[in-house]
Amino acid sequence: MKPFLKGILLTITLLTSGTQAATTAEDIKTFTLKNGMKIMVLPDNSIPNANMYLFWRVGSRNEYPGITGLSHFFEHMMFNGAKKYGPKMFDRTMEAAGGSNNAYTTENLTVYSNWFPTQAMETIFALEADRIADLAIDQAMVESERSVVSSERTTGLENSNFDTLWQEVKGAAFRAHPYSWPVIGHASDIENWSIADLKQYYKTYYAPNNAVVVISGDVDVNEVKALAKKYFAAIPAQPAPKEIHTTEPKQTGERRVYAEKASVTTDNIMLAYHVPNSRHRDFYALDILSDILATGKSSRLYHALVNEQQFASDVFTYFPKSLDANLFYLYGVAAKDIDVATLEKAMIKEVNDIIRHGINNRELQKVKNRKLVDFYRTMSTIDGKSDSIGSYELYFGDYRKLFSAPQEYNQVTAEDIQRVAKTYLVKANRTVGILSSQKDCLADDI
Repeated sequence: MKPFLKGILLTITLLTSGTQAATTAEDIKTFTLKNGMKIMVLPDNSIPNANMYLFWRVGSRNEYPGITGLSHFFEHMMFNGAKKYGPKMFDRTMEAAGGSNNAYTTENLTVYSNWFPTQAMETIFALEADRIADLAIDQAMVESERSVVSSERTTGLENSNFDTLWQEVKGAAFRAHPYSWPVIGHASDIENWSIADLKQYYKTYYAPNNAVVVISGDVDVNEVKALAKKYFAAIPAQPAPKEIHTTEPKQTGERRVYAEKASVTTDNIMLAYHVPNSRHRDFYALDILSDILATGKSSRLYHALVNEQQFASDVFTYFPKSLDANLFYLYGVAAKDIDVATLEKAMIKEVNDIIRHGINNRELQKVKNRKLVDFYRTMSTIDGKSDSIGSYELYFGDYRKLFSAPQEYNQVTAEDIQRVAKTYLVKANRTVGILSSQKDCLADDI
């Protein structure tokens, strides 16, 4: 056996030793309350702790012009007090019970995560039930958080070249679909949300029938069922949110955007290509292609552009899981004294090399091995289990597909990689964004 394969197998053996080795789809117990809330439980007594992940089917794709940013705003509001636990009491009560929490908002979902000692589980149920059923939406708190989010938006764009360019590229790549606006929303919308907007959004999207709850750890399924019925079952369901029916029209020619930012020291470039959603048969091939292009120092883009030609100081790809057809991103930061046109041509050359000549089986197997190790590493923790179970349930339509993911990756061929590159990473399907300092964006083309 080749040494690198022995190393992979040894790593997987170490990661899968113990209770997580037995984790299968059958170990996950599911039930649905009468109000439509789906709950999945994975007992794991490897540590005396547990977690609760709440996946809400709401992200920036559920917004529309005038209320953009509301999904992210509620990520803030959900920590600011409800009927039983008032302002600042959510965190204080959880921390007093030995727990902690976090949350994130994407284009597709809003996810809240709680970690706690098993004996604190009822407290966690009580805290979540309070803010799901009776969140306080009062004017003073709304205005306070509105200011916080507005400042966060400004600071984020100031500090992140990626976010600045991402906003411009999304706006150009999407002309119809709500993925066109940033998750944090447009500044003018943030300033003008009304209380009525917030109450309607909360009622619609924070209904129990719009949630999937995943609990992993040292828990008993029957106890979880009893607590779920006690705290969640009485929260009334609401009419299902309106489906997102807008489909982005096929892009038929390259689009280009330019942005200026005084703090930029060298040019940044983003190439974005339209690709299908995560349930499409090409997802796994595209995910592997993303790694072949830019994961690790031996990847195509990093090796050629950073190590050999020194055209870039950094390159990476971004291929998010997505409910609707989205974008596959390539990003490059030009090295000192390198013109962005030089970097762009070099990036496209590497893509075209895969389209024309494909990849070799060794680099394909290397990425597959990494994917396999990453899978088992993620599934070796209760955190990784809950996040993965919920993500597959929502993005792929069935949590059981999580357990066939290693096989799906393994079935991808070199021909598949070449085919998806040839299908999606082409000029007519591409939006190019360039971010330069103001001194570089002179009117020299007029």
